[in-house]
Amino acid sequence: MTDQPVLVACAHGTRNPTGRRLIAELALAARAQRPGIRTTAAFVDVQPPTVVDVVAGLASSQTPAVVVPLLLSGGYHVHVDIAGAVGAHPGAVAARPLGPDPRLAAVLTDRLREAGTDPGDPLTAIVLAAAGSSDARSVADVESTADLLQRDWAGPVTTGYGSAAQPTVPDAVTAARKAGAGRVVVAAYLLAPGHFHDKLQGAGADQVTAPLLPDERIAAVLLDRYDAALAPSESRAAPAS
Repeated sequence: MTDQPVLVACAHGTRNPTGRRLIAELALAARAQRPGIRTTAAFVDVQPPTVVDVVAGLASSQTPAVVVPLLLSGGYHVHVDIAGAVGAHPGAVAARPLGPDPRLAAVLTDRLREAGTDPGDPLTAIVLAAAGSSDARSVADVESTADLLQRDWAGPVTTGYGSAAQPTVPDAVTAARKAGAGRVVVAAYLLAPGHFHDKLQGAGADQVTAPLLPDERIAAVLLDRYDAALAPSESRAAPAS
């Protein structure tokens, strides 16, 4: 439908070419699941176009937009960058980030299994490694994802962060070993390869999982965020019965 708002898939941005390709393919996967939907890309850092410029450009042509953060938790980029970009344009709204969501936890479980991790082994500890944020809401989102992941694992699931939050991933790995883990696996809570995933290799774990993408379930989450952002305005516009 041509009157549908444009889905602005807003990622962090990366210099990693594989990461860029996987993020682009995520939007393509969403279009494959929802034929006819219009999508465009935007970024909050590292690479153009910025979310501010994309939303302003759509607003100048009076094109409604839903900005869906391709981010796994709510932090500065969600609550400041993206909120600020849509705040000046009545035709634009922001969706909530992709995480937490049980489907993301399921993808994490699959990545752990692919790395040879036994979910029934109580001596295998999982460190859920997130990028990190000083925003308490972001930390809470990551902790919620750890709680979801814990349901599938006999061993402990803890969290570690790349920056701005504690503990760091290496500290979380060390703590897991001190607590008695025979094996520590870092579950990379990242959409795609990039600088942070590269750093995880030096965290001291026995294994580091691959990022979440590619996976069709993430495209389904993306579309659900788009739909949920539109639901309030659509219900207000619906005629009374």
